[in-house]
Amino acid sequence: MGWEYRGPYGPYYTRSRRVGGRVVREYIGGGELGADIALLDAEERAARAEKRAADRKREQQIRDAEDLLNEFCNCVEVVARATLYLSGYHRHHQGEWRRRRERE
Repeated sequence: MGWEYRGPYGPYYTRSRRVGGRVVREYIGGGELGADIALLDAEERAARAEKRAADRKREQQIRDAEDLLNEFCNCVEVVARATLYLSGYHRHHQGEWRRRRERE
């Protein structure tokens, strides 16, 4: 997107867009019309950039919350395993928890 100068003619505004995988330049106009459309396009680009930044921030917050949750789950698992072990249980073949037999 931008202003182009070709030959002796004044500047005119064009837009680039994809059509079927190819980039196609679209003539918009010159003078006030071109300036107004250029301003609208700039505002749309700024709005999209702001939305992308907000999305990235939200995704980072979700990742941070997931990291905290995983850390909490790991701590709970350690406490649960320690409690079961101290209560006389063991993991049978690395599977289910079973109470140890009392040997006489």
